[in-house]
Amino acid sequence: MTLVVDERDDLFYTRAALHAHRPQEGRITVQPTPANSSPAALAHDVLYALGKRFAPGPNNPDVWLDSADLAWRAAGAWSKATGVRHVVVTRAHLLTDRRVNQLLAWRRLTGVKLTLLWHKAPHRLPASLTQVRCVSDPGQFAAVLAEPGPTPARPCFPSTPTDVTRPATAIPGPSPVQPGYAQSVSRVPQPGHACAGAAATAQLASATPANAVAPEVTAALAVLAHPLIAGALSVAAFTGGSLGSLRWTRDLDITGDISAVKTHESGHRRCRLSAVPAWARSLLAGARAFHRLTLQAPEDVFGPLLLAEARYLRAHAERLPQDAMPSPGNFLAP
Repeated sequence: MTLVVDERDDLFYTRAALHAHRPQEGRITVQPTPANSSPAALAHDVLYALGKRFAPGPNNPDVWLDSADLAWRAAGAWSKATGVRHVVVTRAHLLTDRRVNQLLAWRRLTGVKLTLLWHKAPHRLPASLTQVRCVSDPGQFAAVLAEPGPTPARPCFPSTPTDVTRPATAIPGPSPVQPGYAQSVSRVPQPGHACAGAAATAQLASATPANAVAPEVTAALAVLAHPLIAGALSVAAFTGGSLGSLRWTRDLDITGDISAVKTHESGHRRCRLSAVPAWARSLLAGARAFHRLTLQAPEDVFGPLLLAEARYLRAHAERLPQDAMPSPGNFLAP
């Protein structure tokens, strides 16, 4: 963590920080909104820097973002899913002690490298910043921006699935498995659940190819702020299934490289393994990261969304370009 001291409020530092905003390289620049008293305001600014946008108007489906805990968790999930490793914050001297502490807690949660621009003399630093490394000239700031972050710039999401689209290898068993569907009995029994996970299923059956999804729909999904909503709607879009089919999807129903996802039906008689298209991998990775960051999370990734926040999910689904969605009626089915 670094504190860049800019006592004269030199325009050079702000310009350099804004130019350093390159999400594709794992670095973002956050510009805090001035005079915003919302408890989650700074988390909103981080989400905005991550490319997420909020639905406008009163009673909008992003009202859940008013919760600071949920907003910071969403910011943490998206930073992990998109490979962000360095966060630069401008005008940090205007942040309250509470905002600074929120930012530091988020840094501990995500492991990102944090650089704060302090555009005044550092006479009364918050206690949490008194031991932070300080730099105070343009050359040092440029060196900070050039330093590598603590994690890879982007996660490994191969452009095409590597191990789930090949024809299934024949193995001893009572009957052949239909392509895209899993047997209800796992080779390794899972506690409390009859079905094997996606990786184990991929050894038995090839994944069903993803449906084509219109570019305007993928663009709309990419900017959704709630990781579970973005993940759920993306799966429903490229599988053509209903939102209800995600009710029993677990963490282990998403392969490690996000190349395939498994959805379940009641009774687990025709549970389905589907290939994940490249555009949806970061969205599904965000959903899984959000689930993993949730304390005492249930086994099902989308379960809390389909129960407590179903109205927000459905509201966002209805905002999508419906004429470009596969089977809209089925897509919105409960």
